[in-house]
Amino acid sequence: LAVLAVIAVSSLSLGQDLKLGESFVGDFTIDSVSTTDGVNYHLTASGEAGPYGRVYGNWLFTNKLGLEDMGEFTGYGWTQSGEEVVTATLQGVWKKNGKVFDLFTFDAVSNGLINVATGELDMVNKTLKFNVAPVK
Repeated sequence: LAVLAVIAVSSLSLGQDLKLGESFVGDFTIDSVSTTDGVNYHLTASGEAGPYGRVYGNWLFTNKLGLEDMGEFTGYGWTQSGEEVVTATLQGVWKKNGKVFDLFTFDAVSNGLINVATGELDMVNKTLKFNVAPVK
């Protein structure tokens, strides 16, 4: 779905090939970021995501292993086209890469798809961009 990332990957190898469909771009603007404990961060963003149109998403960035420059996230995406509503659960990992954060995510979508994506979160420029592709 929409909160998905930059996946210019036509196949991903984990001991076997992961077959992917046609990729699309998710281009989001960060709407807000907050924390209640200084460790976990909640981010909301909205933008355009290929066939899904306008998408609204939220992510909870955590660091359960206490690593310095990487952790995990979960989230939720929502979009509506006419009467059709599509939602997605988002789960992945983040890694700090200089001034940006690289994101890698597998997402379950209510239309029956699994989307895989890679992305870049740029807090300074308030952008979140993904390349997304459905798993075949």
